Amino acid sequence: MNREQQINIWYWIAAFLLLMLFQSWWQGATTTERIPYSRFLELLEQDRIAEVQVQPERIVGRYRDPIDGRTHFVTNIVPEDLTRRLEQSGAEYDGTVTNTLLTMILSWVVPIVLLFALWSFFFRRFAERQGFGGMMTVGRSKAKVYVEKDTGVTFDDVAGIDEAKAELREIVSFLREPDRYGRLGARIPKGILLVGPPG
Repeated sequence: MNREQQINIWYWIAAFLLLMLFQSWWQGATTTERIPYSRFLELLEQDRIAEVQVQPERIVGRYRDPIDGRTHFVTNIVPEDLTRRLEQSGAEYDGTVTNTLLTMILSWVVPIVLLFALWSFFFRRFAERQGFGGMMTVGRSKAKVYVEKDTGVTFDDVAGIDEAKAELREIVSFLREPDRYGRLGARIPKGILLVGPPG
């Protein structure tokens, strides 16, 4: 299995996990409803609650039978002493969850960051597979330069003007020993570009 095939497998795994996460969120959003705490107590007395999970500030549970197409519920807890007074008054009541900074970060910032990271990853990989870098790689060049390190070709193998070969030898000598020529005040001429082996 080559590297490209391994990357493709990770694409499918990431896409599958993302799909499962979205399905779980969608299912929870469509089957779970938020009800007042007074409504929860009413349903509890009517034996219409199958199971509950008590958390520090809220209760999550499941109905025995679906109510208006919903199978699960969530409600905020109200202190017991206050509950008795509110029941006596006959008013509908509910509680609230303390909105701490950590709760806000975990519920909003982290999911947004994760979604943006996934979007950036898939966008960049898609752009690379299509042969263009998109706005993420503006200014980058994927061109590769291949230069032979040792060809065995020297100036003696080059046929041509002897004066030009002599000038090139001086330039090569200058590049190899810049300090020597620098002490004499010499500087390499501007506009000279040497690419590739001699010849």
